[in-house]
Amino acid sequence: MRRSNQQTLGEVIKEFLKNFGLEEKVNEMQIAETWAKIMGPGIVRYTQRISLKNKILTVQLSSPALRQELSYGKTKIIKLINEAIGKDVVQDLILR
Repeated sequence: MRRSNQQTLGEVIKEFLKNFGLEEKVNEMQIAETWAKIMGPGIVRYTQRISLKNKILTVQLSSPALRQELSYGKTKIIKLINEAIGKDVVQDLILR
């Protein structure tokens, strides 16, 4: 019996994104959506920018008080984001 080189469409898309360096951008978009769902509209209102680089999520907030408050729950936020996405995409969180 002959082995097949067939891949699922999902596998092909993942390989394409990885080969062209787009995987992190897709993850960043997923994180932005997840951030909105997890944090809710009250926090999203103060969120100015979200970026992901080398598994470090940087979130820019317009409220210093909110930034301080969220810093106490960084580990929990990372865990919630990774669970929502279904893979370990974020290892550290920087709040600015």
